[in-house]
Amino acid sequence: MSADAPAAPPLDPDGGRLAHNMLHFARALRAAGLPVGTGHVIRALEAVARVGIGNRQDFYWTLFAVFVNRHEQREIFDQCFHIFWRDPQLLERIMRLLLPESLTARPPGEPARRRVAEAFAPEPAPGRGGKGDSEDSREPRIELDARLTWSAEERLRRKDFEEMSADELEAARRHIRHMRLLLGTVPTRRLEPHVRGRRIDLRRTLRRSLREGGDLVELVRQRRRHRPPPLVILCDISGSMSRYARMLLLFMHTVTNDRDRVYSFLFGTRLTNVTRQLRRRDVDRALAEVGEAVHDWGGGTRIGHCLERFNVEWSRRVLAQGAVVLLITDGLDREGGLGLERAMERLHKSCRRLIWLNPLLRYDAYAPISSGARIIIRWVDEVRSIHNLESLEALARALEKPAGPRLGAARAWRERLFGEDWEAA
Repeated sequence: MSADAPAAPPLDPDGGRLAHNMLHFARALRAAGLPVGTGHVIRALEAVARVGIGNRQDFYWTLFAVFVNRHEQREIFDQCFHIFWRDPQLLERIMRLLLPESLTARPPGEPARRRVAEAFAPEPAPGRGGKGDSEDSREPRIELDARLTWSAEERLRRKDFEEMSADELEAARRHIRHMRLLLGTVPTRRLEPHVRGRRIDLRRTLRRSLREGGDLVELVRQRRRHRPPPLVILCDISGSMSRYARMLLLFMHTVTNDRDRVYSFLFGTRLTNVTRQLRRRDVDRALAEVGEAVHDWGGGTRIGHCLERFNVEWSRRVLAQGAVVLLITDGLDREGGLGLERAMERLHKSCRRLIWLNPLLRYDAYAPISSGARIIIRWVDEVRSIHNLESLEALARALEKPAGPRLGAARAWRERLFGEDWEAA
């Protein structure tokens, strides 16, 4: 390094506690679920030293550029920043008082806020009662009968993705990575040798006869080859589906790397093919490339437009040989179902089995009354919920079985919505 080269600014130019607070802020982000390491802290200090801390907005976006690299991390970072950089010690005292309430009373639609509260939770003090080792300070020991109760794994399987904490989401990710999706086999046009086949393979029979001099003729039989059909996944990533998009992407990545002929598409206001990105073995790298390829995260939904683009550009390539299609959406369409009827009709006629996966089915009182849902349910063969691990496992078991008659499984839903004469509605 030359003597006249400009020296890097010090990490903490004012000699205060910036480095100390930055380290605690990084720990809070890591506890809330963001992948933050020591390198992020060093880069953040260097960036702040160059930008300065005189303007709060510049300080926010400087740390945002360092710590956030995915769309779903923005809400957690925003809440951590605005809470932490006011008064970390005051925040710790407030969180110590509010944390039990925030963990028990879990309002729907606020998973990021709950994970931020868990990140700032104080660690339990050493000792059996959490207040020291003296007999007077210990809380009375309560023994509970755990019979006829659910285990932790059972509760995790039935818990909604939206209500999971950061630790539970990590456990759910590990569970999803070990899932297997086995599609029932279907007959193809190709033939394969088989001792009990119904067809006679004339070519192989003549070849074997020539090898033996042509005196003896042993018939070689063959049958149709059976193999799983292709799987096409169309996943909605609009604002109403964003809370489930992360877990569903992990599920799509697991399925793509577990079997062949899997094609994945994401749609919000536009359609994006992410099959190539999800084929990477490294899940973090795959999801990072998906984030770079998709530009309409958390926006509106144009289901009719996106399905029409799929029918025009991709259906002949990926729906050959009787593919099974998983349509993952809540049916909320910004355009009121414009063009959706024609797109759904063509999609249904182009595939072997069309399954609608709707997270809103977790509510017992749900009915498809929105314009998009009313159209979608006319053309699907099955309707299933997809909001927790148990629903994913039920989907895997259902796909192993052969498909029933087309448009049969969802008939009860249509009759409930339109009446017995739903076809004329």
